[in-house]
Amino acid sequence: MDSRPRTRLAFAALAVSALASVPTARADETAAPDKPIGVVELFTSQGCNSCPPADEFFAELAADPELVTLSYHVDYWDYLGWRDTLSRKENTERQYAYMRAFNGRSVYTPQAVINGRIHVNGANRAAVTDELAGMEKAGRGMQVAVRVSRSGDGVMIDAGDAAKGAGDTNAHVIVVYFDAPQTVAIGKGENDGRKLTYWNAVSDIQTAGMWHGKAQRYELPLSEISKKGGGAVLLQAVGPDGLPGPILGAAFIRKPAQ
Repeated sequence: MDSRPRTRLAFAALAVSALASVPTARADETAAPDKPIGVVELFTSQGCNSCPPADEFFAELAADPELVTLSYHVDYWDYLGWRDTLSRKENTERQYAYMRAFNGRSVYTPQAVINGRIHVNGANRAAVTDELAGMEKAGRGMQVAVRVSRSGDGVMIDAGDAAKGAGDTNAHVIVVYFDAPQTVAIGKGENDGRKLTYWNAVSDIQTAGMWHGKAQRYELPLSEISKKGGGAVLLQAVGPDGLPGPILGAAFIRKPAQ
């Protein structure tokens, strides 16, 4: 099995303590297309006592510049005594949509969905890194280059052409916004008394348009990006039933420097 992602993650673990915020480099029309090795979506909760190891591992993943990482805090563990301060019902709805897409019978935390194609326990380092490496090697990683650039008061998203022979040539252009890293003191529930730091916690999900296999540009207002901690664009196939499918391309949307 290809060990490159695991090597990168070892380096990322050393770098994570030096990161104080989401990168804020100013993008412009010369920005290179982004083709990360994969996308990791973690479904987690502050009220889940199995989640802290996954959250800590996710911090290492989030420090890897060749991964797009998003953390979705769900709300169904709130009844245990602590309301997750970052949870949103839309995050829970996305996890349930994945459950149906995977023909699952229930949801769980911590769950890591990789490239929209498969799910594993989010605290299982070997499973996550092996799946990332295996998918990249098998051509099930990011197949479409995505470039995010800035032009005046707008942020441009350029999705490239579909790869030759690609099976999926239709996708939704999904914009996911997330909060800046923050540390939360848990006051009740299964993690009572712990202080945990959360990265790339999703705060909003929007669909910006459709992609049909040909290079296309989409524009977002810069003012909206500036309000957020950061964001990412996912080029994700969606089935006729509306359920999420493979992620074909992805890139971070960097918050402009102040």
